[in-house]
Amino acid sequence: MTDASGTPRALPSNVFPPERVEIGGFHLRRPTLADTDELYAAVVASFAELHAWMAWCTDPVEIEQQRSWIERSEGSWTSLGMFHWLIVDDRDALLGSISLMDRVGPGGLEIGYWLRSDATGRGVMTRAAASVTEIGLGLPGIERVEIRCDAANLRSAAVPQRLGYRLAQEVRVEPAAPADSGLDQHWVTP
Repeated sequence: MTDASGTPRALPSNVFPPERVEIGGFHLRRPTLADTDELYAAVVASFAELHAWMAWCTDPVEIEQQRSWIERSEGSWTSLGMFHWLIVDDRDALLGSISLMDRVGPGGLEIGYWLRSDATGRGVMTRAAASVTEIGLGLPGIERVEIRCDAANLRSAAVPQRLGYRLAQEVRVEPAAPADSGLDQHWVTP
């Protein structure tokens, strides 16, 4: 299966994951433009940690970047390219973001994520990634889910390790963010 440009696609054109996922103490939901200010505030509050590992987190942080990401999220959902959710607590406070992305070839989807600095260390991302892994593996034609991160990003790599993913390979890449070592780890569901 390919898209209009001939790029291999993992998902059939009529399959979508759930737009809202309850996890217990928090939930995942699709972003809307009403989330722009809170998303901007979360990125600013966590800038030091995000900037180190996320190429998209540049200085200065601009609110337009978050608005644009939300707008692109809508289009990528309907085109089956990426599925983005905000991680939101029971008081509707934004904790972070997690995505399921069709960019690792046929039969696979990749999970990407970040969490507000003040929300780390409570198992939120591990539980969110477990849920998104289950969603991904439940979609037709999906045989594997991957999590990719820089080898030096120990906190990010701990998530797939806790979920029982296996380290499939390490690949030399050009560093994309200030703390990147240039060695990408590709974690894959067993």
